[in-house]
Amino acid sequence: MTYRDEIRPWAIFQYLPSGHNVCVARLRTRSDAYAYMSLLRQGGGTFQVLFEQHQEIQR
Repeated sequence: MTYRDEIRPWAIFQYLPSGHNVCVARLRTRSDAYAYMSLLRQGGGTFQVLFEQHQEIQR
C-alpha cells in the first residue's frame, strides 16, 4: 500500500457482471466518495463506497 492510497481511505468499487470488483477511485472524504459515486451511477453500473483502513504492522 502506497502513501497515496493511505491518505485516500474511501474507495469506490464497481461490480461487474462477470463477478469481479474493480476499484474505480480512491478519495479522502466520505462525502467526496458519495458525490463521485452519484456521478458514476448516471452512466450506469453498480457501485459501492467502502472504507479501507490499513493497520500498521508492528515488527
